[in-house]
Amino acid sequence: MPYDANILRRATQRLEEESRRRREQVERKRIRAYENAPRLEQLDRQIQGTMAGLVAAALRQGSSPVEAVRSVREENQSLQRERAVLLGAMGLPEDALDDKPACPLCRDTGWQGAQMCRCLRQLCTQEQIRELSKLLDLGEQSFDTFRIDYYSQTLYSGRGTSPRGNMELVYDVCLNYATKFSRFAIRNLFLSGAPGLGKTFLSACIARTVSENGFSVVYDTAANIFSQFEARKFLRDSRDGQEARDETRRYLNCDLLILDDLGSELTTQFTQSALYELMNARLVSDRHTVISSNLSMEEIAQRYAPQIASRLDGEYHSLYFFGDDIRLLKKNRL
Repeated sequence: MPYDANILRRATQRLEEESRRRREQVERKRIRAYENAPRLEQLDRQIQGTMAGLVAAALRQGSSPVEAVRSVREENQSLQRERAVLLGAMGLPEDALDDKPACPLCRDTGWQGAQMCRCLRQLCTQEQIRELSKLLDLGEQSFDTFRIDYYSQTLYSGRGTSPRGNMELVYDVCLNYATKFSRFAIRNLFLSGAPGLGKTFLSACIARTVSENGFSVVYDTAANIFSQFEARKFLRDSRDGQEARDETRRYLNCDLLILDDLGSELTTQFTQSALYELMNARLVSDRHTVISSNLSMEEIAQRYAPQIASRLDGEYHSLYFFGDDIRLLKKNRL
């Protein structure tokens, strides 16, 4: 799950900041407790001393180490009981002043060996959704809020079904694609249809669900993506070129790339080459991609190179959107 470096950095900073705040909170609580019960501070120092004594007793030569260890342990237990009584009198549990990590699995480091811990992964997911929200309206965009009733039940000319009947099938595929990500038979989707029919909404639903399940997701428009590929090639020695290399690396390596509005860009030989590189690299590395476009598959074949049309037609599952403009229907219902 190769999260973007900026997302990982922000998530790690949040983890460190939360850990620091927790330690400071415990320290403030400890200071107040010591002020209210000075004997408590003495007990803590003595307990630390008996712990060191326990180790020394275990290593002692000559006299019986077993007897020495037992004596030190009994002293420690006596001090712990007195400490618990003092804390209880203040309404605090025995471990109230202990510096316990929020995550017992990684002890707030974010990593279990070479594996990212679930606590850091959860923060990465939150940061990723925040990043996605800059381009996608994820506020109310979810499969639960999708409104199928906006689609007509009247048979649509030339389609053999109604917009609602078609949308029920499209919705089911998108829902299963997102919730069963990495286990679903379909790896790539091509969402095709006129504007205002729900392509971006369902793309946002997919992005949210896949991201919440712990996978790295990148969403961007075709125009922005191809401009980054162009900057990577022609501005390679500049700062913009370096940033473009980082961006294109994100497009190529994320678990799910959502490329929106294919066909809205100025199509040139370079954009065709960049699109083929992107599609081919992700197919070879078995990474998932969702492409949405106002163009039909036939129009894609006419506009782009035959290799692109062939890859799209053969490696992507096509979902067609048709019916009345939902944006206009929603506006008229206000």
